[in-house]
Amino acid sequence: MKIFFASLGCDKNLVDAEGMLGYFLKAGYEFTEDEREADVIFVNTCCFINDAKEESIQTILDMAAWKEQGKCKVLAASGCLAQRYRDEIMEQIPELDGIIGINDCEKAVELVESLLQGAEHQNMVSSEEKPVHCTDRILTTGGHYAYLKIAEGCDKHCTYCIIPSVRGKYRSIPEEELIAQAEKLAEQGVKELILVAQETTLYGMDLYHEKRLPQLLKKLAGVSGIYWIRLLYCYPEEITDELLETMASEPKICHYLDIPIQHGSDAVLKRMGRRTDQASLKEKIAAIRKAMPDCALRTTLITGFPGETEEDHEINMDFVNEMAFDRLGVFTYSQEENTPAALMPDQIEEEVKQARYEELMELQQDIAFEKSEAMVGRELIVMVEGKVADENAYVSRTYMDAPGVDGYLFIQTPEVLMTGDFARVRVTGALDYDLIGELIS
Repeated sequence: MKIFFASLGCDKNLVDAEGMLGYFLKAGYEFTEDEREADVIFVNTCCFINDAKEESIQTILDMAAWKEQGKCKVLAASGCLAQRYRDEIMEQIPELDGIIGINDCEKAVELVESLLQGAEHQNMVSSEEKPVHCTDRILTTGGHYAYLKIAEGCDKHCTYCIIPSVRGKYRSIPEEELIAQAEKLAEQGVKELILVAQETTLYGMDLYHEKRLPQLLKKLAGVSGIYWIRLLYCYPEEITDELLETMASEPKICHYLDIPIQHGSDAVLKRMGRRTDQASLKEKIAAIRKAMPDCALRTTLITGFPGETEEDHEINMDFVNEMAFDRLGVFTYSQEENTPAALMPDQIEEEVKQARYEELMELQQDIAFEKSEAMVGRELIVMVEGKVADENAYVSRTYMDAPGVDGYLFIQTPEVLMTGDFARVRVTGALDYDLIGELIS
């Protein structure tokens, strides 16, 4: 049986998808990248914001066409959309034959087998909250880097976010299981581990009653074959001096931190239910830069949150300008049903949200371009991502660049490099968000 698998949304979702692919391989399924050839089509969905929800629904509807035009016998779905709308989704999208939720990855094969045997409209979504972890994953990232999901769920309950109600309370994956998974990934050729969770900084609080991320990092750094370790989704208020000391002293840990701050105005942060303010954010950023002067800081902002005034927007702009983040992404506020923020007064019009988004991105563009120019002349270790077609050039990433969200460094060289290789380069030029470099060794 051939299966076509589509995974949407975040890298945490991708880890779940890779685990399900592993289960299907064990069960004897063959993978195909051609929907027309698939006996089974499986969609791992996302519903974080309205755009993600619409993309998931449209993907399911697009795939449903192959039940008539192709070989498809079963169309199934998993992930956040299935979990969130477990009671409505199959009624509203009758093309779906069955669903499982975010806690049910190990049921993927069981679901498909029952549908192939004639069962109709199977809803196997469970409410049980448990960490999802699969050691036999099929990597979809090229094999030289992989995401390591260290926890599931979230306890923060920010007023705009549906993640706690969909993915449940925070639950860490035991340390020994993560080490075993990292060792297996290294055996498969993975050289960079990217640690992800809804919040990585609280790792261990539920299991060990203390923040154990520094200890976990030290153990992961001891895994042979792993050369880079990268941290994503570190809530600033939870970053400890111990974590910074560990990052600064352990050579394998990239001096890179993704710290979602969401806004620079105290009034907006309070309405968002965030547990920080501008003064403490500045203090934390200063501490990070003191511990690691070369640390690349990435953050995300939400603009157009209910009640955001023009003054709030200007405060946000000034904050971004002063902090000079190395990497920054902006989302316009998405009014998500069943969240406190959706019911707040003074919802912002879409055109105002978009205008503020554009102002923030233009400001960050100037900051990013200046930072790129300042890199010229520096020597860096990079990871090769692949060759540029028909050119003596390669795409690579520096320690400052997470895959899929940050920039690239293009190496101009006639030498043969392999994907996953590390190389030393000298930066010779800047091209907007990307860099150009020459091979040193």
